[in-house]
Amino acid sequence: MDYKVSVITPSYNSEKYISKTLESVQAQTYKNWELIIVDDCSGDDTVSIVQELMKNEDRIQLYSNSSNSGAAVSRNNALRHANGRWIAFLDSDDLWAEDKIEKQVALMKAKNAAFVYCAYDSVNENNEQVKGKIKIKERVSYKDQLTKTYICTPASIYDRNVIGDVEMPLRRTGQDYAFWMVLLKKTDAYGIDEALVHVRRRSGSLSKNKIQNLKDIWEVQTINERINKVAASWHL
Repeated sequence: MDYKVSVITPSYNSEKYISKTLESVQAQTYKNWELIIVDDCSGDDTVSIVQELMKNEDRIQLYSNSSNSGAAVSRNNALRHANGRWIAFLDSDDLWAEDKIEKQVALMKAKNAAFVYCAYDSVNENNEQVKGKIKIKERVSYKDQLTKTYICTPASIYDRNVIGDVEMPLRRTGQDYAFWMVLLKKTDAYGIDEALVHVRRRSGSLSKNKIQNLKDIWEVQTINERINKVAASWHL
């Protein structure tokens, strides 16, 4: 049975990219989806662009935070509105290949898996590839994720009937890594070594700061996961 996929998208000042992002969802060969967007008090035309697209697309829902709260709060608010069995994440400037959902659902069925992900490549603000496909593992465990971050947010999908209703830890940065650790304690993740996601690397983005990324991993392991500092240092 083709259960509904709930696509979770936080948005903030994404007017330049969000149309293409939503079009990549509409182009999916897997048609049973809903797209839940939570806007984090954008100061540009993001909301009006989404509202215009919604006039011809009843599978899109739009909500807004009462105050600027960060991506974790936005994603959690979206999760509370989700009706699908399968949960997928897509940031408001990234893109999916048209068969991304179809191939991941097929893998979940073939492996009887509750958590899957795929490889990705990177594009710049002009949609030009700036980094080729990142090689991934066929199967990733909690232990694997301690020493290398295999899973990319828009590349993941999980079965809430198995995983349960879980929310992202409330961190301004690194909340996705913290979330994968929560999920991987419940089940391993299975990967598709194919770039079904195109991650946009924008100048000045939080994810571009490698020092911040290392700080996030350290804090998640020592604070969220309560791993002793000697072990966390080795992992880092």
